[in-house]
Amino acid sequence: MKLALLPWVLLLLATVPSSGPRPTAVHPYKVSETEKSQLVNETRWQYYGTPGTTGNLSLTWNTSRLPTQAVTIELWGYEETGKPYSENWTAEWSYLYTLATNVPNSGFFTFTPKPASPDYQRWKVGALRIVDSKNYPGKKDVLALWTNDHALAWHLGDNFREDSVAWARAQCLAWEALEDQLPNFLKELPDCPCTLAQARADSGRYFTDYGCDIEHGSVCTYHPGAVHCVRSVQASPHYASGQQCCYTAAGTQLLTADSTSGSTPDRGHDWGSPPYRTPPRVPSMSHWLYDVISFYYCCLWAPECSRYMRRRPSSDCRNYRPPHLASVFGDPHFVTFDGTNLTFNGRGEYVLLEAVLTDLKVQARAQPGMMTNGSQARGTGLTAVAVQEGNSDVVEVRLAQRSGVLEVLLNQEVLSFAEQSWMDLKGLFLSVAAEDKVSIMLSSGAGLEVSIQGPFLSVAILLPDKFLTYTRGLLGTLNNDPTDDFTLRSGRVLPLNASAQELFQFGADWAVHNTSSLFTYDSWFLINNFVYQPKHDPTFEPLFPDKSTLSPSQAEEAAKLCGNDHFCKFDVAATGSLSVGNATLVAHQLHQQRMQSLQPVISCGWLAPPANGHKEGLRYLVGSTVHFHCNRGFSLAGAETSTCQADGTWSTPTPECQLGRSYTVLLSIIFGGLAVVLLVSIIYVLLRRKGNMNMWSLQP
Repeated sequence: MKLALLPWVLLLLATVPSSGPRPTAVHPYKVSETEKSQLVNETRWQYYGTPGTTGNLSLTWNTSRLPTQAVTIELWGYEETGKPYSENWTAEWSYLYTLATNVPNSGFFTFTPKPASPDYQRWKVGALRIVDSKNYPGKKDVLALWTNDHALAWHLGDNFREDSVAWARAQCLAWEALEDQLPNFLKELPDCPCTLAQARADSGRYFTDYGCDIEHGSVCTYHPGAVHCVRSVQASPHYASGQQCCYTAAGTQLLTADSTSGSTPDRGHDWGSPPYRTPPRVPSMSHWLYDVISFYYCCLWAPECSRYMRRRPSSDCRNYRPPHLASVFGDPHFVTFDGTNLTFNGRGEYVLLEAVLTDLKVQARAQPGMMTNGSQARGTGLTAVAVQEGNSDVVEVRLAQRSGVLEVLLNQEVLSFAEQSWMDLKGLFLSVAAEDKVSIMLSSGAGLEVSIQGPFLSVAILLPDKFLTYTRGLLGTLNNDPTDDFTLRSGRVLPLNASAQELFQFGADWAVHNTSSLFTYDSWFLINNFVYQPKHDPTFEPLFPDKSTLSPSQAEEAAKLCGNDHFCKFDVAATGSLSVGNATLVAHQLHQQRMQSLQPVISCGWLAPPANGHKEGLRYLVGSTVHFHCNRGFSLAGAETSTCQADGTWSTPTPECQLGRSYTVLLSIIFGGLAVVLLVSIIYVLLRRKGNMNMWSLQP
């Protein structure tokens, strides 16, 4: 629990090691639900006062988090004042008024909102705070529970309740006028990934948007039709803005040019950015003021959404380049950035990656596994990974003493994730979605995912294009040339067909130096084995891939399990365990699936519909076809379809819908009608004549 100074200040102080608190940033929506008060039916709160939304509002909270007999419920408002992007631009939370005091601490409160006095009408965004009633109103530095920040529709004045559409339209127009005076932040945002698969795989630069998550039911309130959205992890360098990318179930990106469900960029990055307390960098709150409450004005409370979408257009993916992937898993096996395979069973601490471009360092510790009979295996696996970039915090992820659980250390102190699963640290973001998986996103756009696969760690590293030619270590030289992946520290290159023994020496050459180790040695075991001993154990005799053998029965079982996966077969031989082999097989398949997801995709960019017409097809990737149609009264001048070609261009431009079809239709109706009349007349005459002839034939 944190002392409640201000909502965004509270959330900048996360519980960390015993050495004392250090500043971190935690988005309010990423704080544990038990640490917050809950708005019952949050949508109702934010539509209160619009047609059909009246009555009582309720909130709940966990009473054990606020041990007191009676509580006070206060409203606080958030605003940013001063000239935007100037030194006098400031952020401020203000205590506004008390809703109720001396309320029994039952965990439930309900009330009928009344319009606030005019003095408080300028606050449109805020949150409720629950505190011990013994505190005077608005007192700071006290234990408190906060609700999520939200649109304060329920406290707005009578003019909003009398005609919410007119009120919201006026606010939308005012926002539009202000927005047009502010700098263009769109030009420095990264392009979105082209597909949902790319967006989910590029975890170094993009992360799940909590407001539209396929893993949690795809409840996409602001983007109906989408199943998943991601946000750029890093704020843009100058304006601290953020990118958002949303996708359909078919994996197609949704664009605002086609639908109000499209993904919208943000003037204020939802997750904020350093120094956090300065607009527009305040986590969540700056985003609320510049991107969310304006969406309420223009799109949810008034039918002016086109104004909003013109100023928040989706990015397409024509300039998106997928990152490069390398992985380590199993016994351990390495797949370099350029796709070279290596098995290196050293015991010690090794350099997976060094990149002078950003002074990125990734190191790994490998220790022997155990055979099924309890003896030490001649194979090793990763038990710890450490990373630092430049002067960032050092993060180490290691296997905990409890089986199947990861332990995360920040600057040599164990972290607790009891209150939040996301931390914004110095130079990196850290996400712990489960006990067996950690994601690290660095300021350069590089990303690491560390997970447990069987008895060992599995590591995936993603690097953007800018790292080309700048890497070295066990994961090779990233330059799209696999022939130099086995480069020693001296610069000498081993051939791809080097023997297993030569490759073992290559791995040993990349042992970590004591002076550059990022690891924490907080036990006598670690000190004795990795500080007082060489970083690479020369006495450990591994099982080399060309020497591994299986008994006939083991070979049959391994073949059935592993198929053609040689990594899986080797691990069965090295450990005598099918379960270890299966874990390696799964890890290798995950790497291959991710590689497939990250394949480059050609985009031709958005294609406009014709004026006075419409189009069918919202997919703009190579091979996709868009169909064009005209409104009634217009005719199509040009091709009826256009296809995205391999060179990134459309086969034909958008056609025109020309006025004039109505005259053609009219003439066809006229002449068609005349033809029908003429035909009927002829038939009538013929029948009449035939009848007369029959009559004449009957006469005597």
